[in-house]
Amino acid sequence: MKRSALLLPIAAVLLALLFSSIFVVDERQKALVLQFGRVVAVKEEPGLAFKLPLIQDVVYYDDRILSRDVDPLEVTPSDDRRLVVDAFARYRIVDVETFREAVGPGGEFAAEQRLDSILRAELREVLGSVSSGDILSEDRAALMLRIATGARAEAQDLGLQIIDVRLKRTDLPPQNLDATFARMRAEREREAADEIARGEEAAQRIRAQADRTVVELTSEASREAEIVRGEADANRNRIFADAFSSDPEFFEFYRSLTAYTRALQGSNSTLVLSPDSEFFDYLKTDRLSPSVPVAAPQAPAAPGGGGGAIAPVPDAEDEASDTGAPPVEQAETN
Repeated sequence: MKRSALLLPIAAVLLALLFSSIFVVDERQKALVLQFGRVVAVKEEPGLAFKLPLIQDVVYYDDRILSRDVDPLEVTPSDDRRLVVDAFARYRIVDVETFREAVGPGGEFAAEQRLDSILRAELREVLGSVSSGDILSEDRAALMLRIATGARAEAQDLGLQIIDVRLKRTDLPPQNLDATFARMRAEREREAADEIARGEEAAQRIRAQADRTVVELTSEASREAEIVRGEADANRNRIFADAFSSDPEFFEFYRSLTAYTRALQGSNSTLVLSPDSEFFDYLKTDRLSPSVPVAAPQAPAAPGGGGGAIAPVPDAEDEASDTGAPPVEQAETN
């Protein structure tokens, strides 16, 4: 009984020591075996591993690709236009022993702080050597490669491998945005004014060409109209000449009637002429055949009043006998 009572505690202690000497390395991790703070073994292969119980400890580090966002950083490119840059890096712990010696017990947190310092320094150095136009252009990929190359050389001292560095966002500082937007608006307004001016110039040119075309067409049409009018007048005169030569008496009678119609117009037209005037030759009875009664020609009706009529012409002898005055003929329209 006494022996069995002693064996049970000894077996329990042995089992505890056995379990404390066994540790498991996951495939996503790497392990360091430390003895009094000094690295004595590195376990990178996944599976079971052993250590000395009580005097040795195991520290695990992530073997996956990690990502680190750098706080927004304000840089000044070569053209003195300040920019706010937001970047991130992808890295991996490749040498856990060097990593442990560089960062100490701080682990990944201390490594990220050191990595931030490296990335911020490289961002300032690379982006400060180029203009803001280069940062915002297609050369941005080459700049990110330069930053990653410079940071990779310094990160090796920490046991880290920089896989990639990317610029997520590149903006102007808030205090410069208003001025930039104002300048952009001014440039767009200037471009709009230039476009409007060019449009007005083109419109003036088109209008001038149209006015010139109108003048040319009008002049050409007037010239052709004058030609046609002249030809018509020539034909009219030729017809009048033919009619006059065929019957001069009738021609003179027609022209006299036309003259009466044009002269006696309106609501109150009065002509005072000598009885011997040739204007009233065809109103005298001795110019017409005795067998044909002659009525006074009717003037065309006025637009606003009654038609005009030629008053009867008194005989010259009766006029002279009644008044004792020389005979006068009078044409009147009411």
